[in-house]
Amino acid sequence: MPTMLSIRPGDELPLYIGGKPPQASAGDSCFRTFQFQKWRSLHRKQRTLIILASLLVLFGFGHTTSRFFGTLETVETREAAAVAAVNEANVPKAAPVAGNNAANGGPVDVDQVDVPQVDSNGPNHNENDVNVQIAEPKYPKFKGPQNDRQTAVVAAMKHAWAGYKKFAWGKDQLQPISGSSQEWMGCGLTILDSLDTLLIMGMNEEFAESREWVATELSFDKDKFVSLFETTIRVLGGLLSAYHLSGDALFLQKAEDIGSRLAGALDSPSPIPYSDVNLRTRKGKQPGWGGESSLSEVTSIQLEFRDLSRATGNDTYEKIAFKVSEHIHSIGCNDHEGLCGMFISPTDGKFRPSTTITLGARSDSYYEYLLKQWLQTGKSIDWLRDDYSQAVTGIRHLLWRFSEPNKLAFPGELLNGNTWSPKMDHLVCFMAGTLAMGAKNGLPEDHMDMAKNLSHSCREMYRTLTGLAPEIVYFNELPGKTEDISIKPLDAHCLLRPEAFEAWFYLYRYTGDKKYQEWGWEAFQAIEQFAKVPNGYASVQSAKKIPVVHRDLMESFFPAESLKYLYLLFADEQTDIPLDKWVFNTEAHPLPIRAN
Repeated sequence: MPTMLSIRPGDELPLYIGGKPPQASAGDSCFRTFQFQKWRSLHRKQRTLIILASLLVLFGFGHTTSRFFGTLETVETREAAAVAAVNEANVPKAAPVAGNNAANGGPVDVDQVDVPQVDSNGPNHNENDVNVQIAEPKYPKFKGPQNDRQTAVVAAMKHAWAGYKKFAWGKDQLQPISGSSQEWMGCGLTILDSLDTLLIMGMNEEFAESREWVATELSFDKDKFVSLFETTIRVLGGLLSAYHLSGDALFLQKAEDIGSRLAGALDSPSPIPYSDVNLRTRKGKQPGWGGESSLSEVTSIQLEFRDLSRATGNDTYEKIAFKVSEHIHSIGCNDHEGLCGMFISPTDGKFRPSTTITLGARSDSYYEYLLKQWLQTGKSIDWLRDDYSQAVTGIRHLLWRFSEPNKLAFPGELLNGNTWSPKMDHLVCFMAGTLAMGAKNGLPEDHMDMAKNLSHSCREMYRTLTGLAPEIVYFNELPGKTEDISIKPLDAHCLLRPEAFEAWFYLYRYTGDKKYQEWGWEAFQAIEQFAKVPNGYASVQSAKKIPVVHRDLMESFFPAESLKYLYLLFADEQTDIPLDKWVFNTEAHPLPIRAN
């Protein structure tokens, strides 16, 4: 039978593979004739012994050189500094092969490669009869939409993608009203943020187009300052997730490129990084509006940097990011029972005194990443869980209230650290999913009760004239009022945020209660009715008014998060992205859970 020659990704093929070998010269022919005659003159047993000895020598040499070069490659990789320049290389089209876990929907084992074995023992083996076979990559198997609701979400994604491709391809975000684009980071943000959504929804053609753009057009070598936080969760997280779900080395290479550039923000006088970093110079700085970093910005990069370390073998990324978490843990937030202020200095590593205590903007994902880091590391760093648990206790004691007249549960804010406000951002709805996740992983069962109550309050935010939720609400605490929720005119805009859908996804996955699917479907129908425009989807100026007035922007998190969580929420079989094997970052990019 033909020889099955195994070729590892990156290996070069002999020039004559797949065709005829080069023709020999006349001198070569005479010499080979002489060799052949000598060979035929040997006894059959002698020839057999020579063949066996040659095979042993070749095997030993190949094994030794393989170990040598493999060791060399590992050393070179591990010694690369996280903030050193990463030179872009030509990326082969063939992807490395993921381990068998992927076929079952589990995390891709990036250290395991399936390669066909060489079979040279067939009775009719001919060394000129060579069939080169490169193992096909084994990706997680996503079936595509399985019911009418999922099909409707895929149709929405295709509509959003068509507008982006027509008017904003390669740009950061679509402006669907004017048919133009908006630049922010200058890296095709919507493409990178949506790669895993395309895979999960089975939109393989759109994914292939996006992959080609990443391979041929994407460059991070820009003299431009970007947000460490936003670029980490959207770009680095998106590339890492695409790598784990596809097994394609291109995405890991690009992830390390951007990761090494972002790492420059952590080169600060304290363990707290700068908010912004220049992608070309790798130098960090604070934004023009202030000299401090926000809590969520500096404590919501750890999932991504840890995963980058584990995927590349370079532990520097994890170390420099995790020292931020260690620093917050060491100084503590004991003044408010584990709840931290929203601003902290990269110069001295201290919190600004008397700042607002909130689960909303500038603080939110600190609490989320305490729990998710604990899960990502296989529940091996218990102080992460303990800090999270302490914070939930602080939420219950200091922020948790009930509205009138219907007793809706909500976490408010402490302005300047001490003045109560019944304000809640739509962003805070994420906490319902996080609380449910904690309860399902050994934390007190009353965390699940808090999760259910908060998710119901988030549902009530969607009881507007349009069926869309505003950005911010205020809860009424005074008896005698008829409405639990009030919306101020400047807070009424709807950006099509994902946090409520995220919460309902987790609660449906954990409880099986179909009311969460119904809530999601009602919200999706409102999006279709009031946010869909000819060139995509647009934010709405006020969720309280009909006819609606649109804002000229489709945020990258709409396809990256909102549609993804709705699609997963509507699944009949909740088996895609199992939550004991994957953890979603705060931009809905799934990353594998690995204890080591």
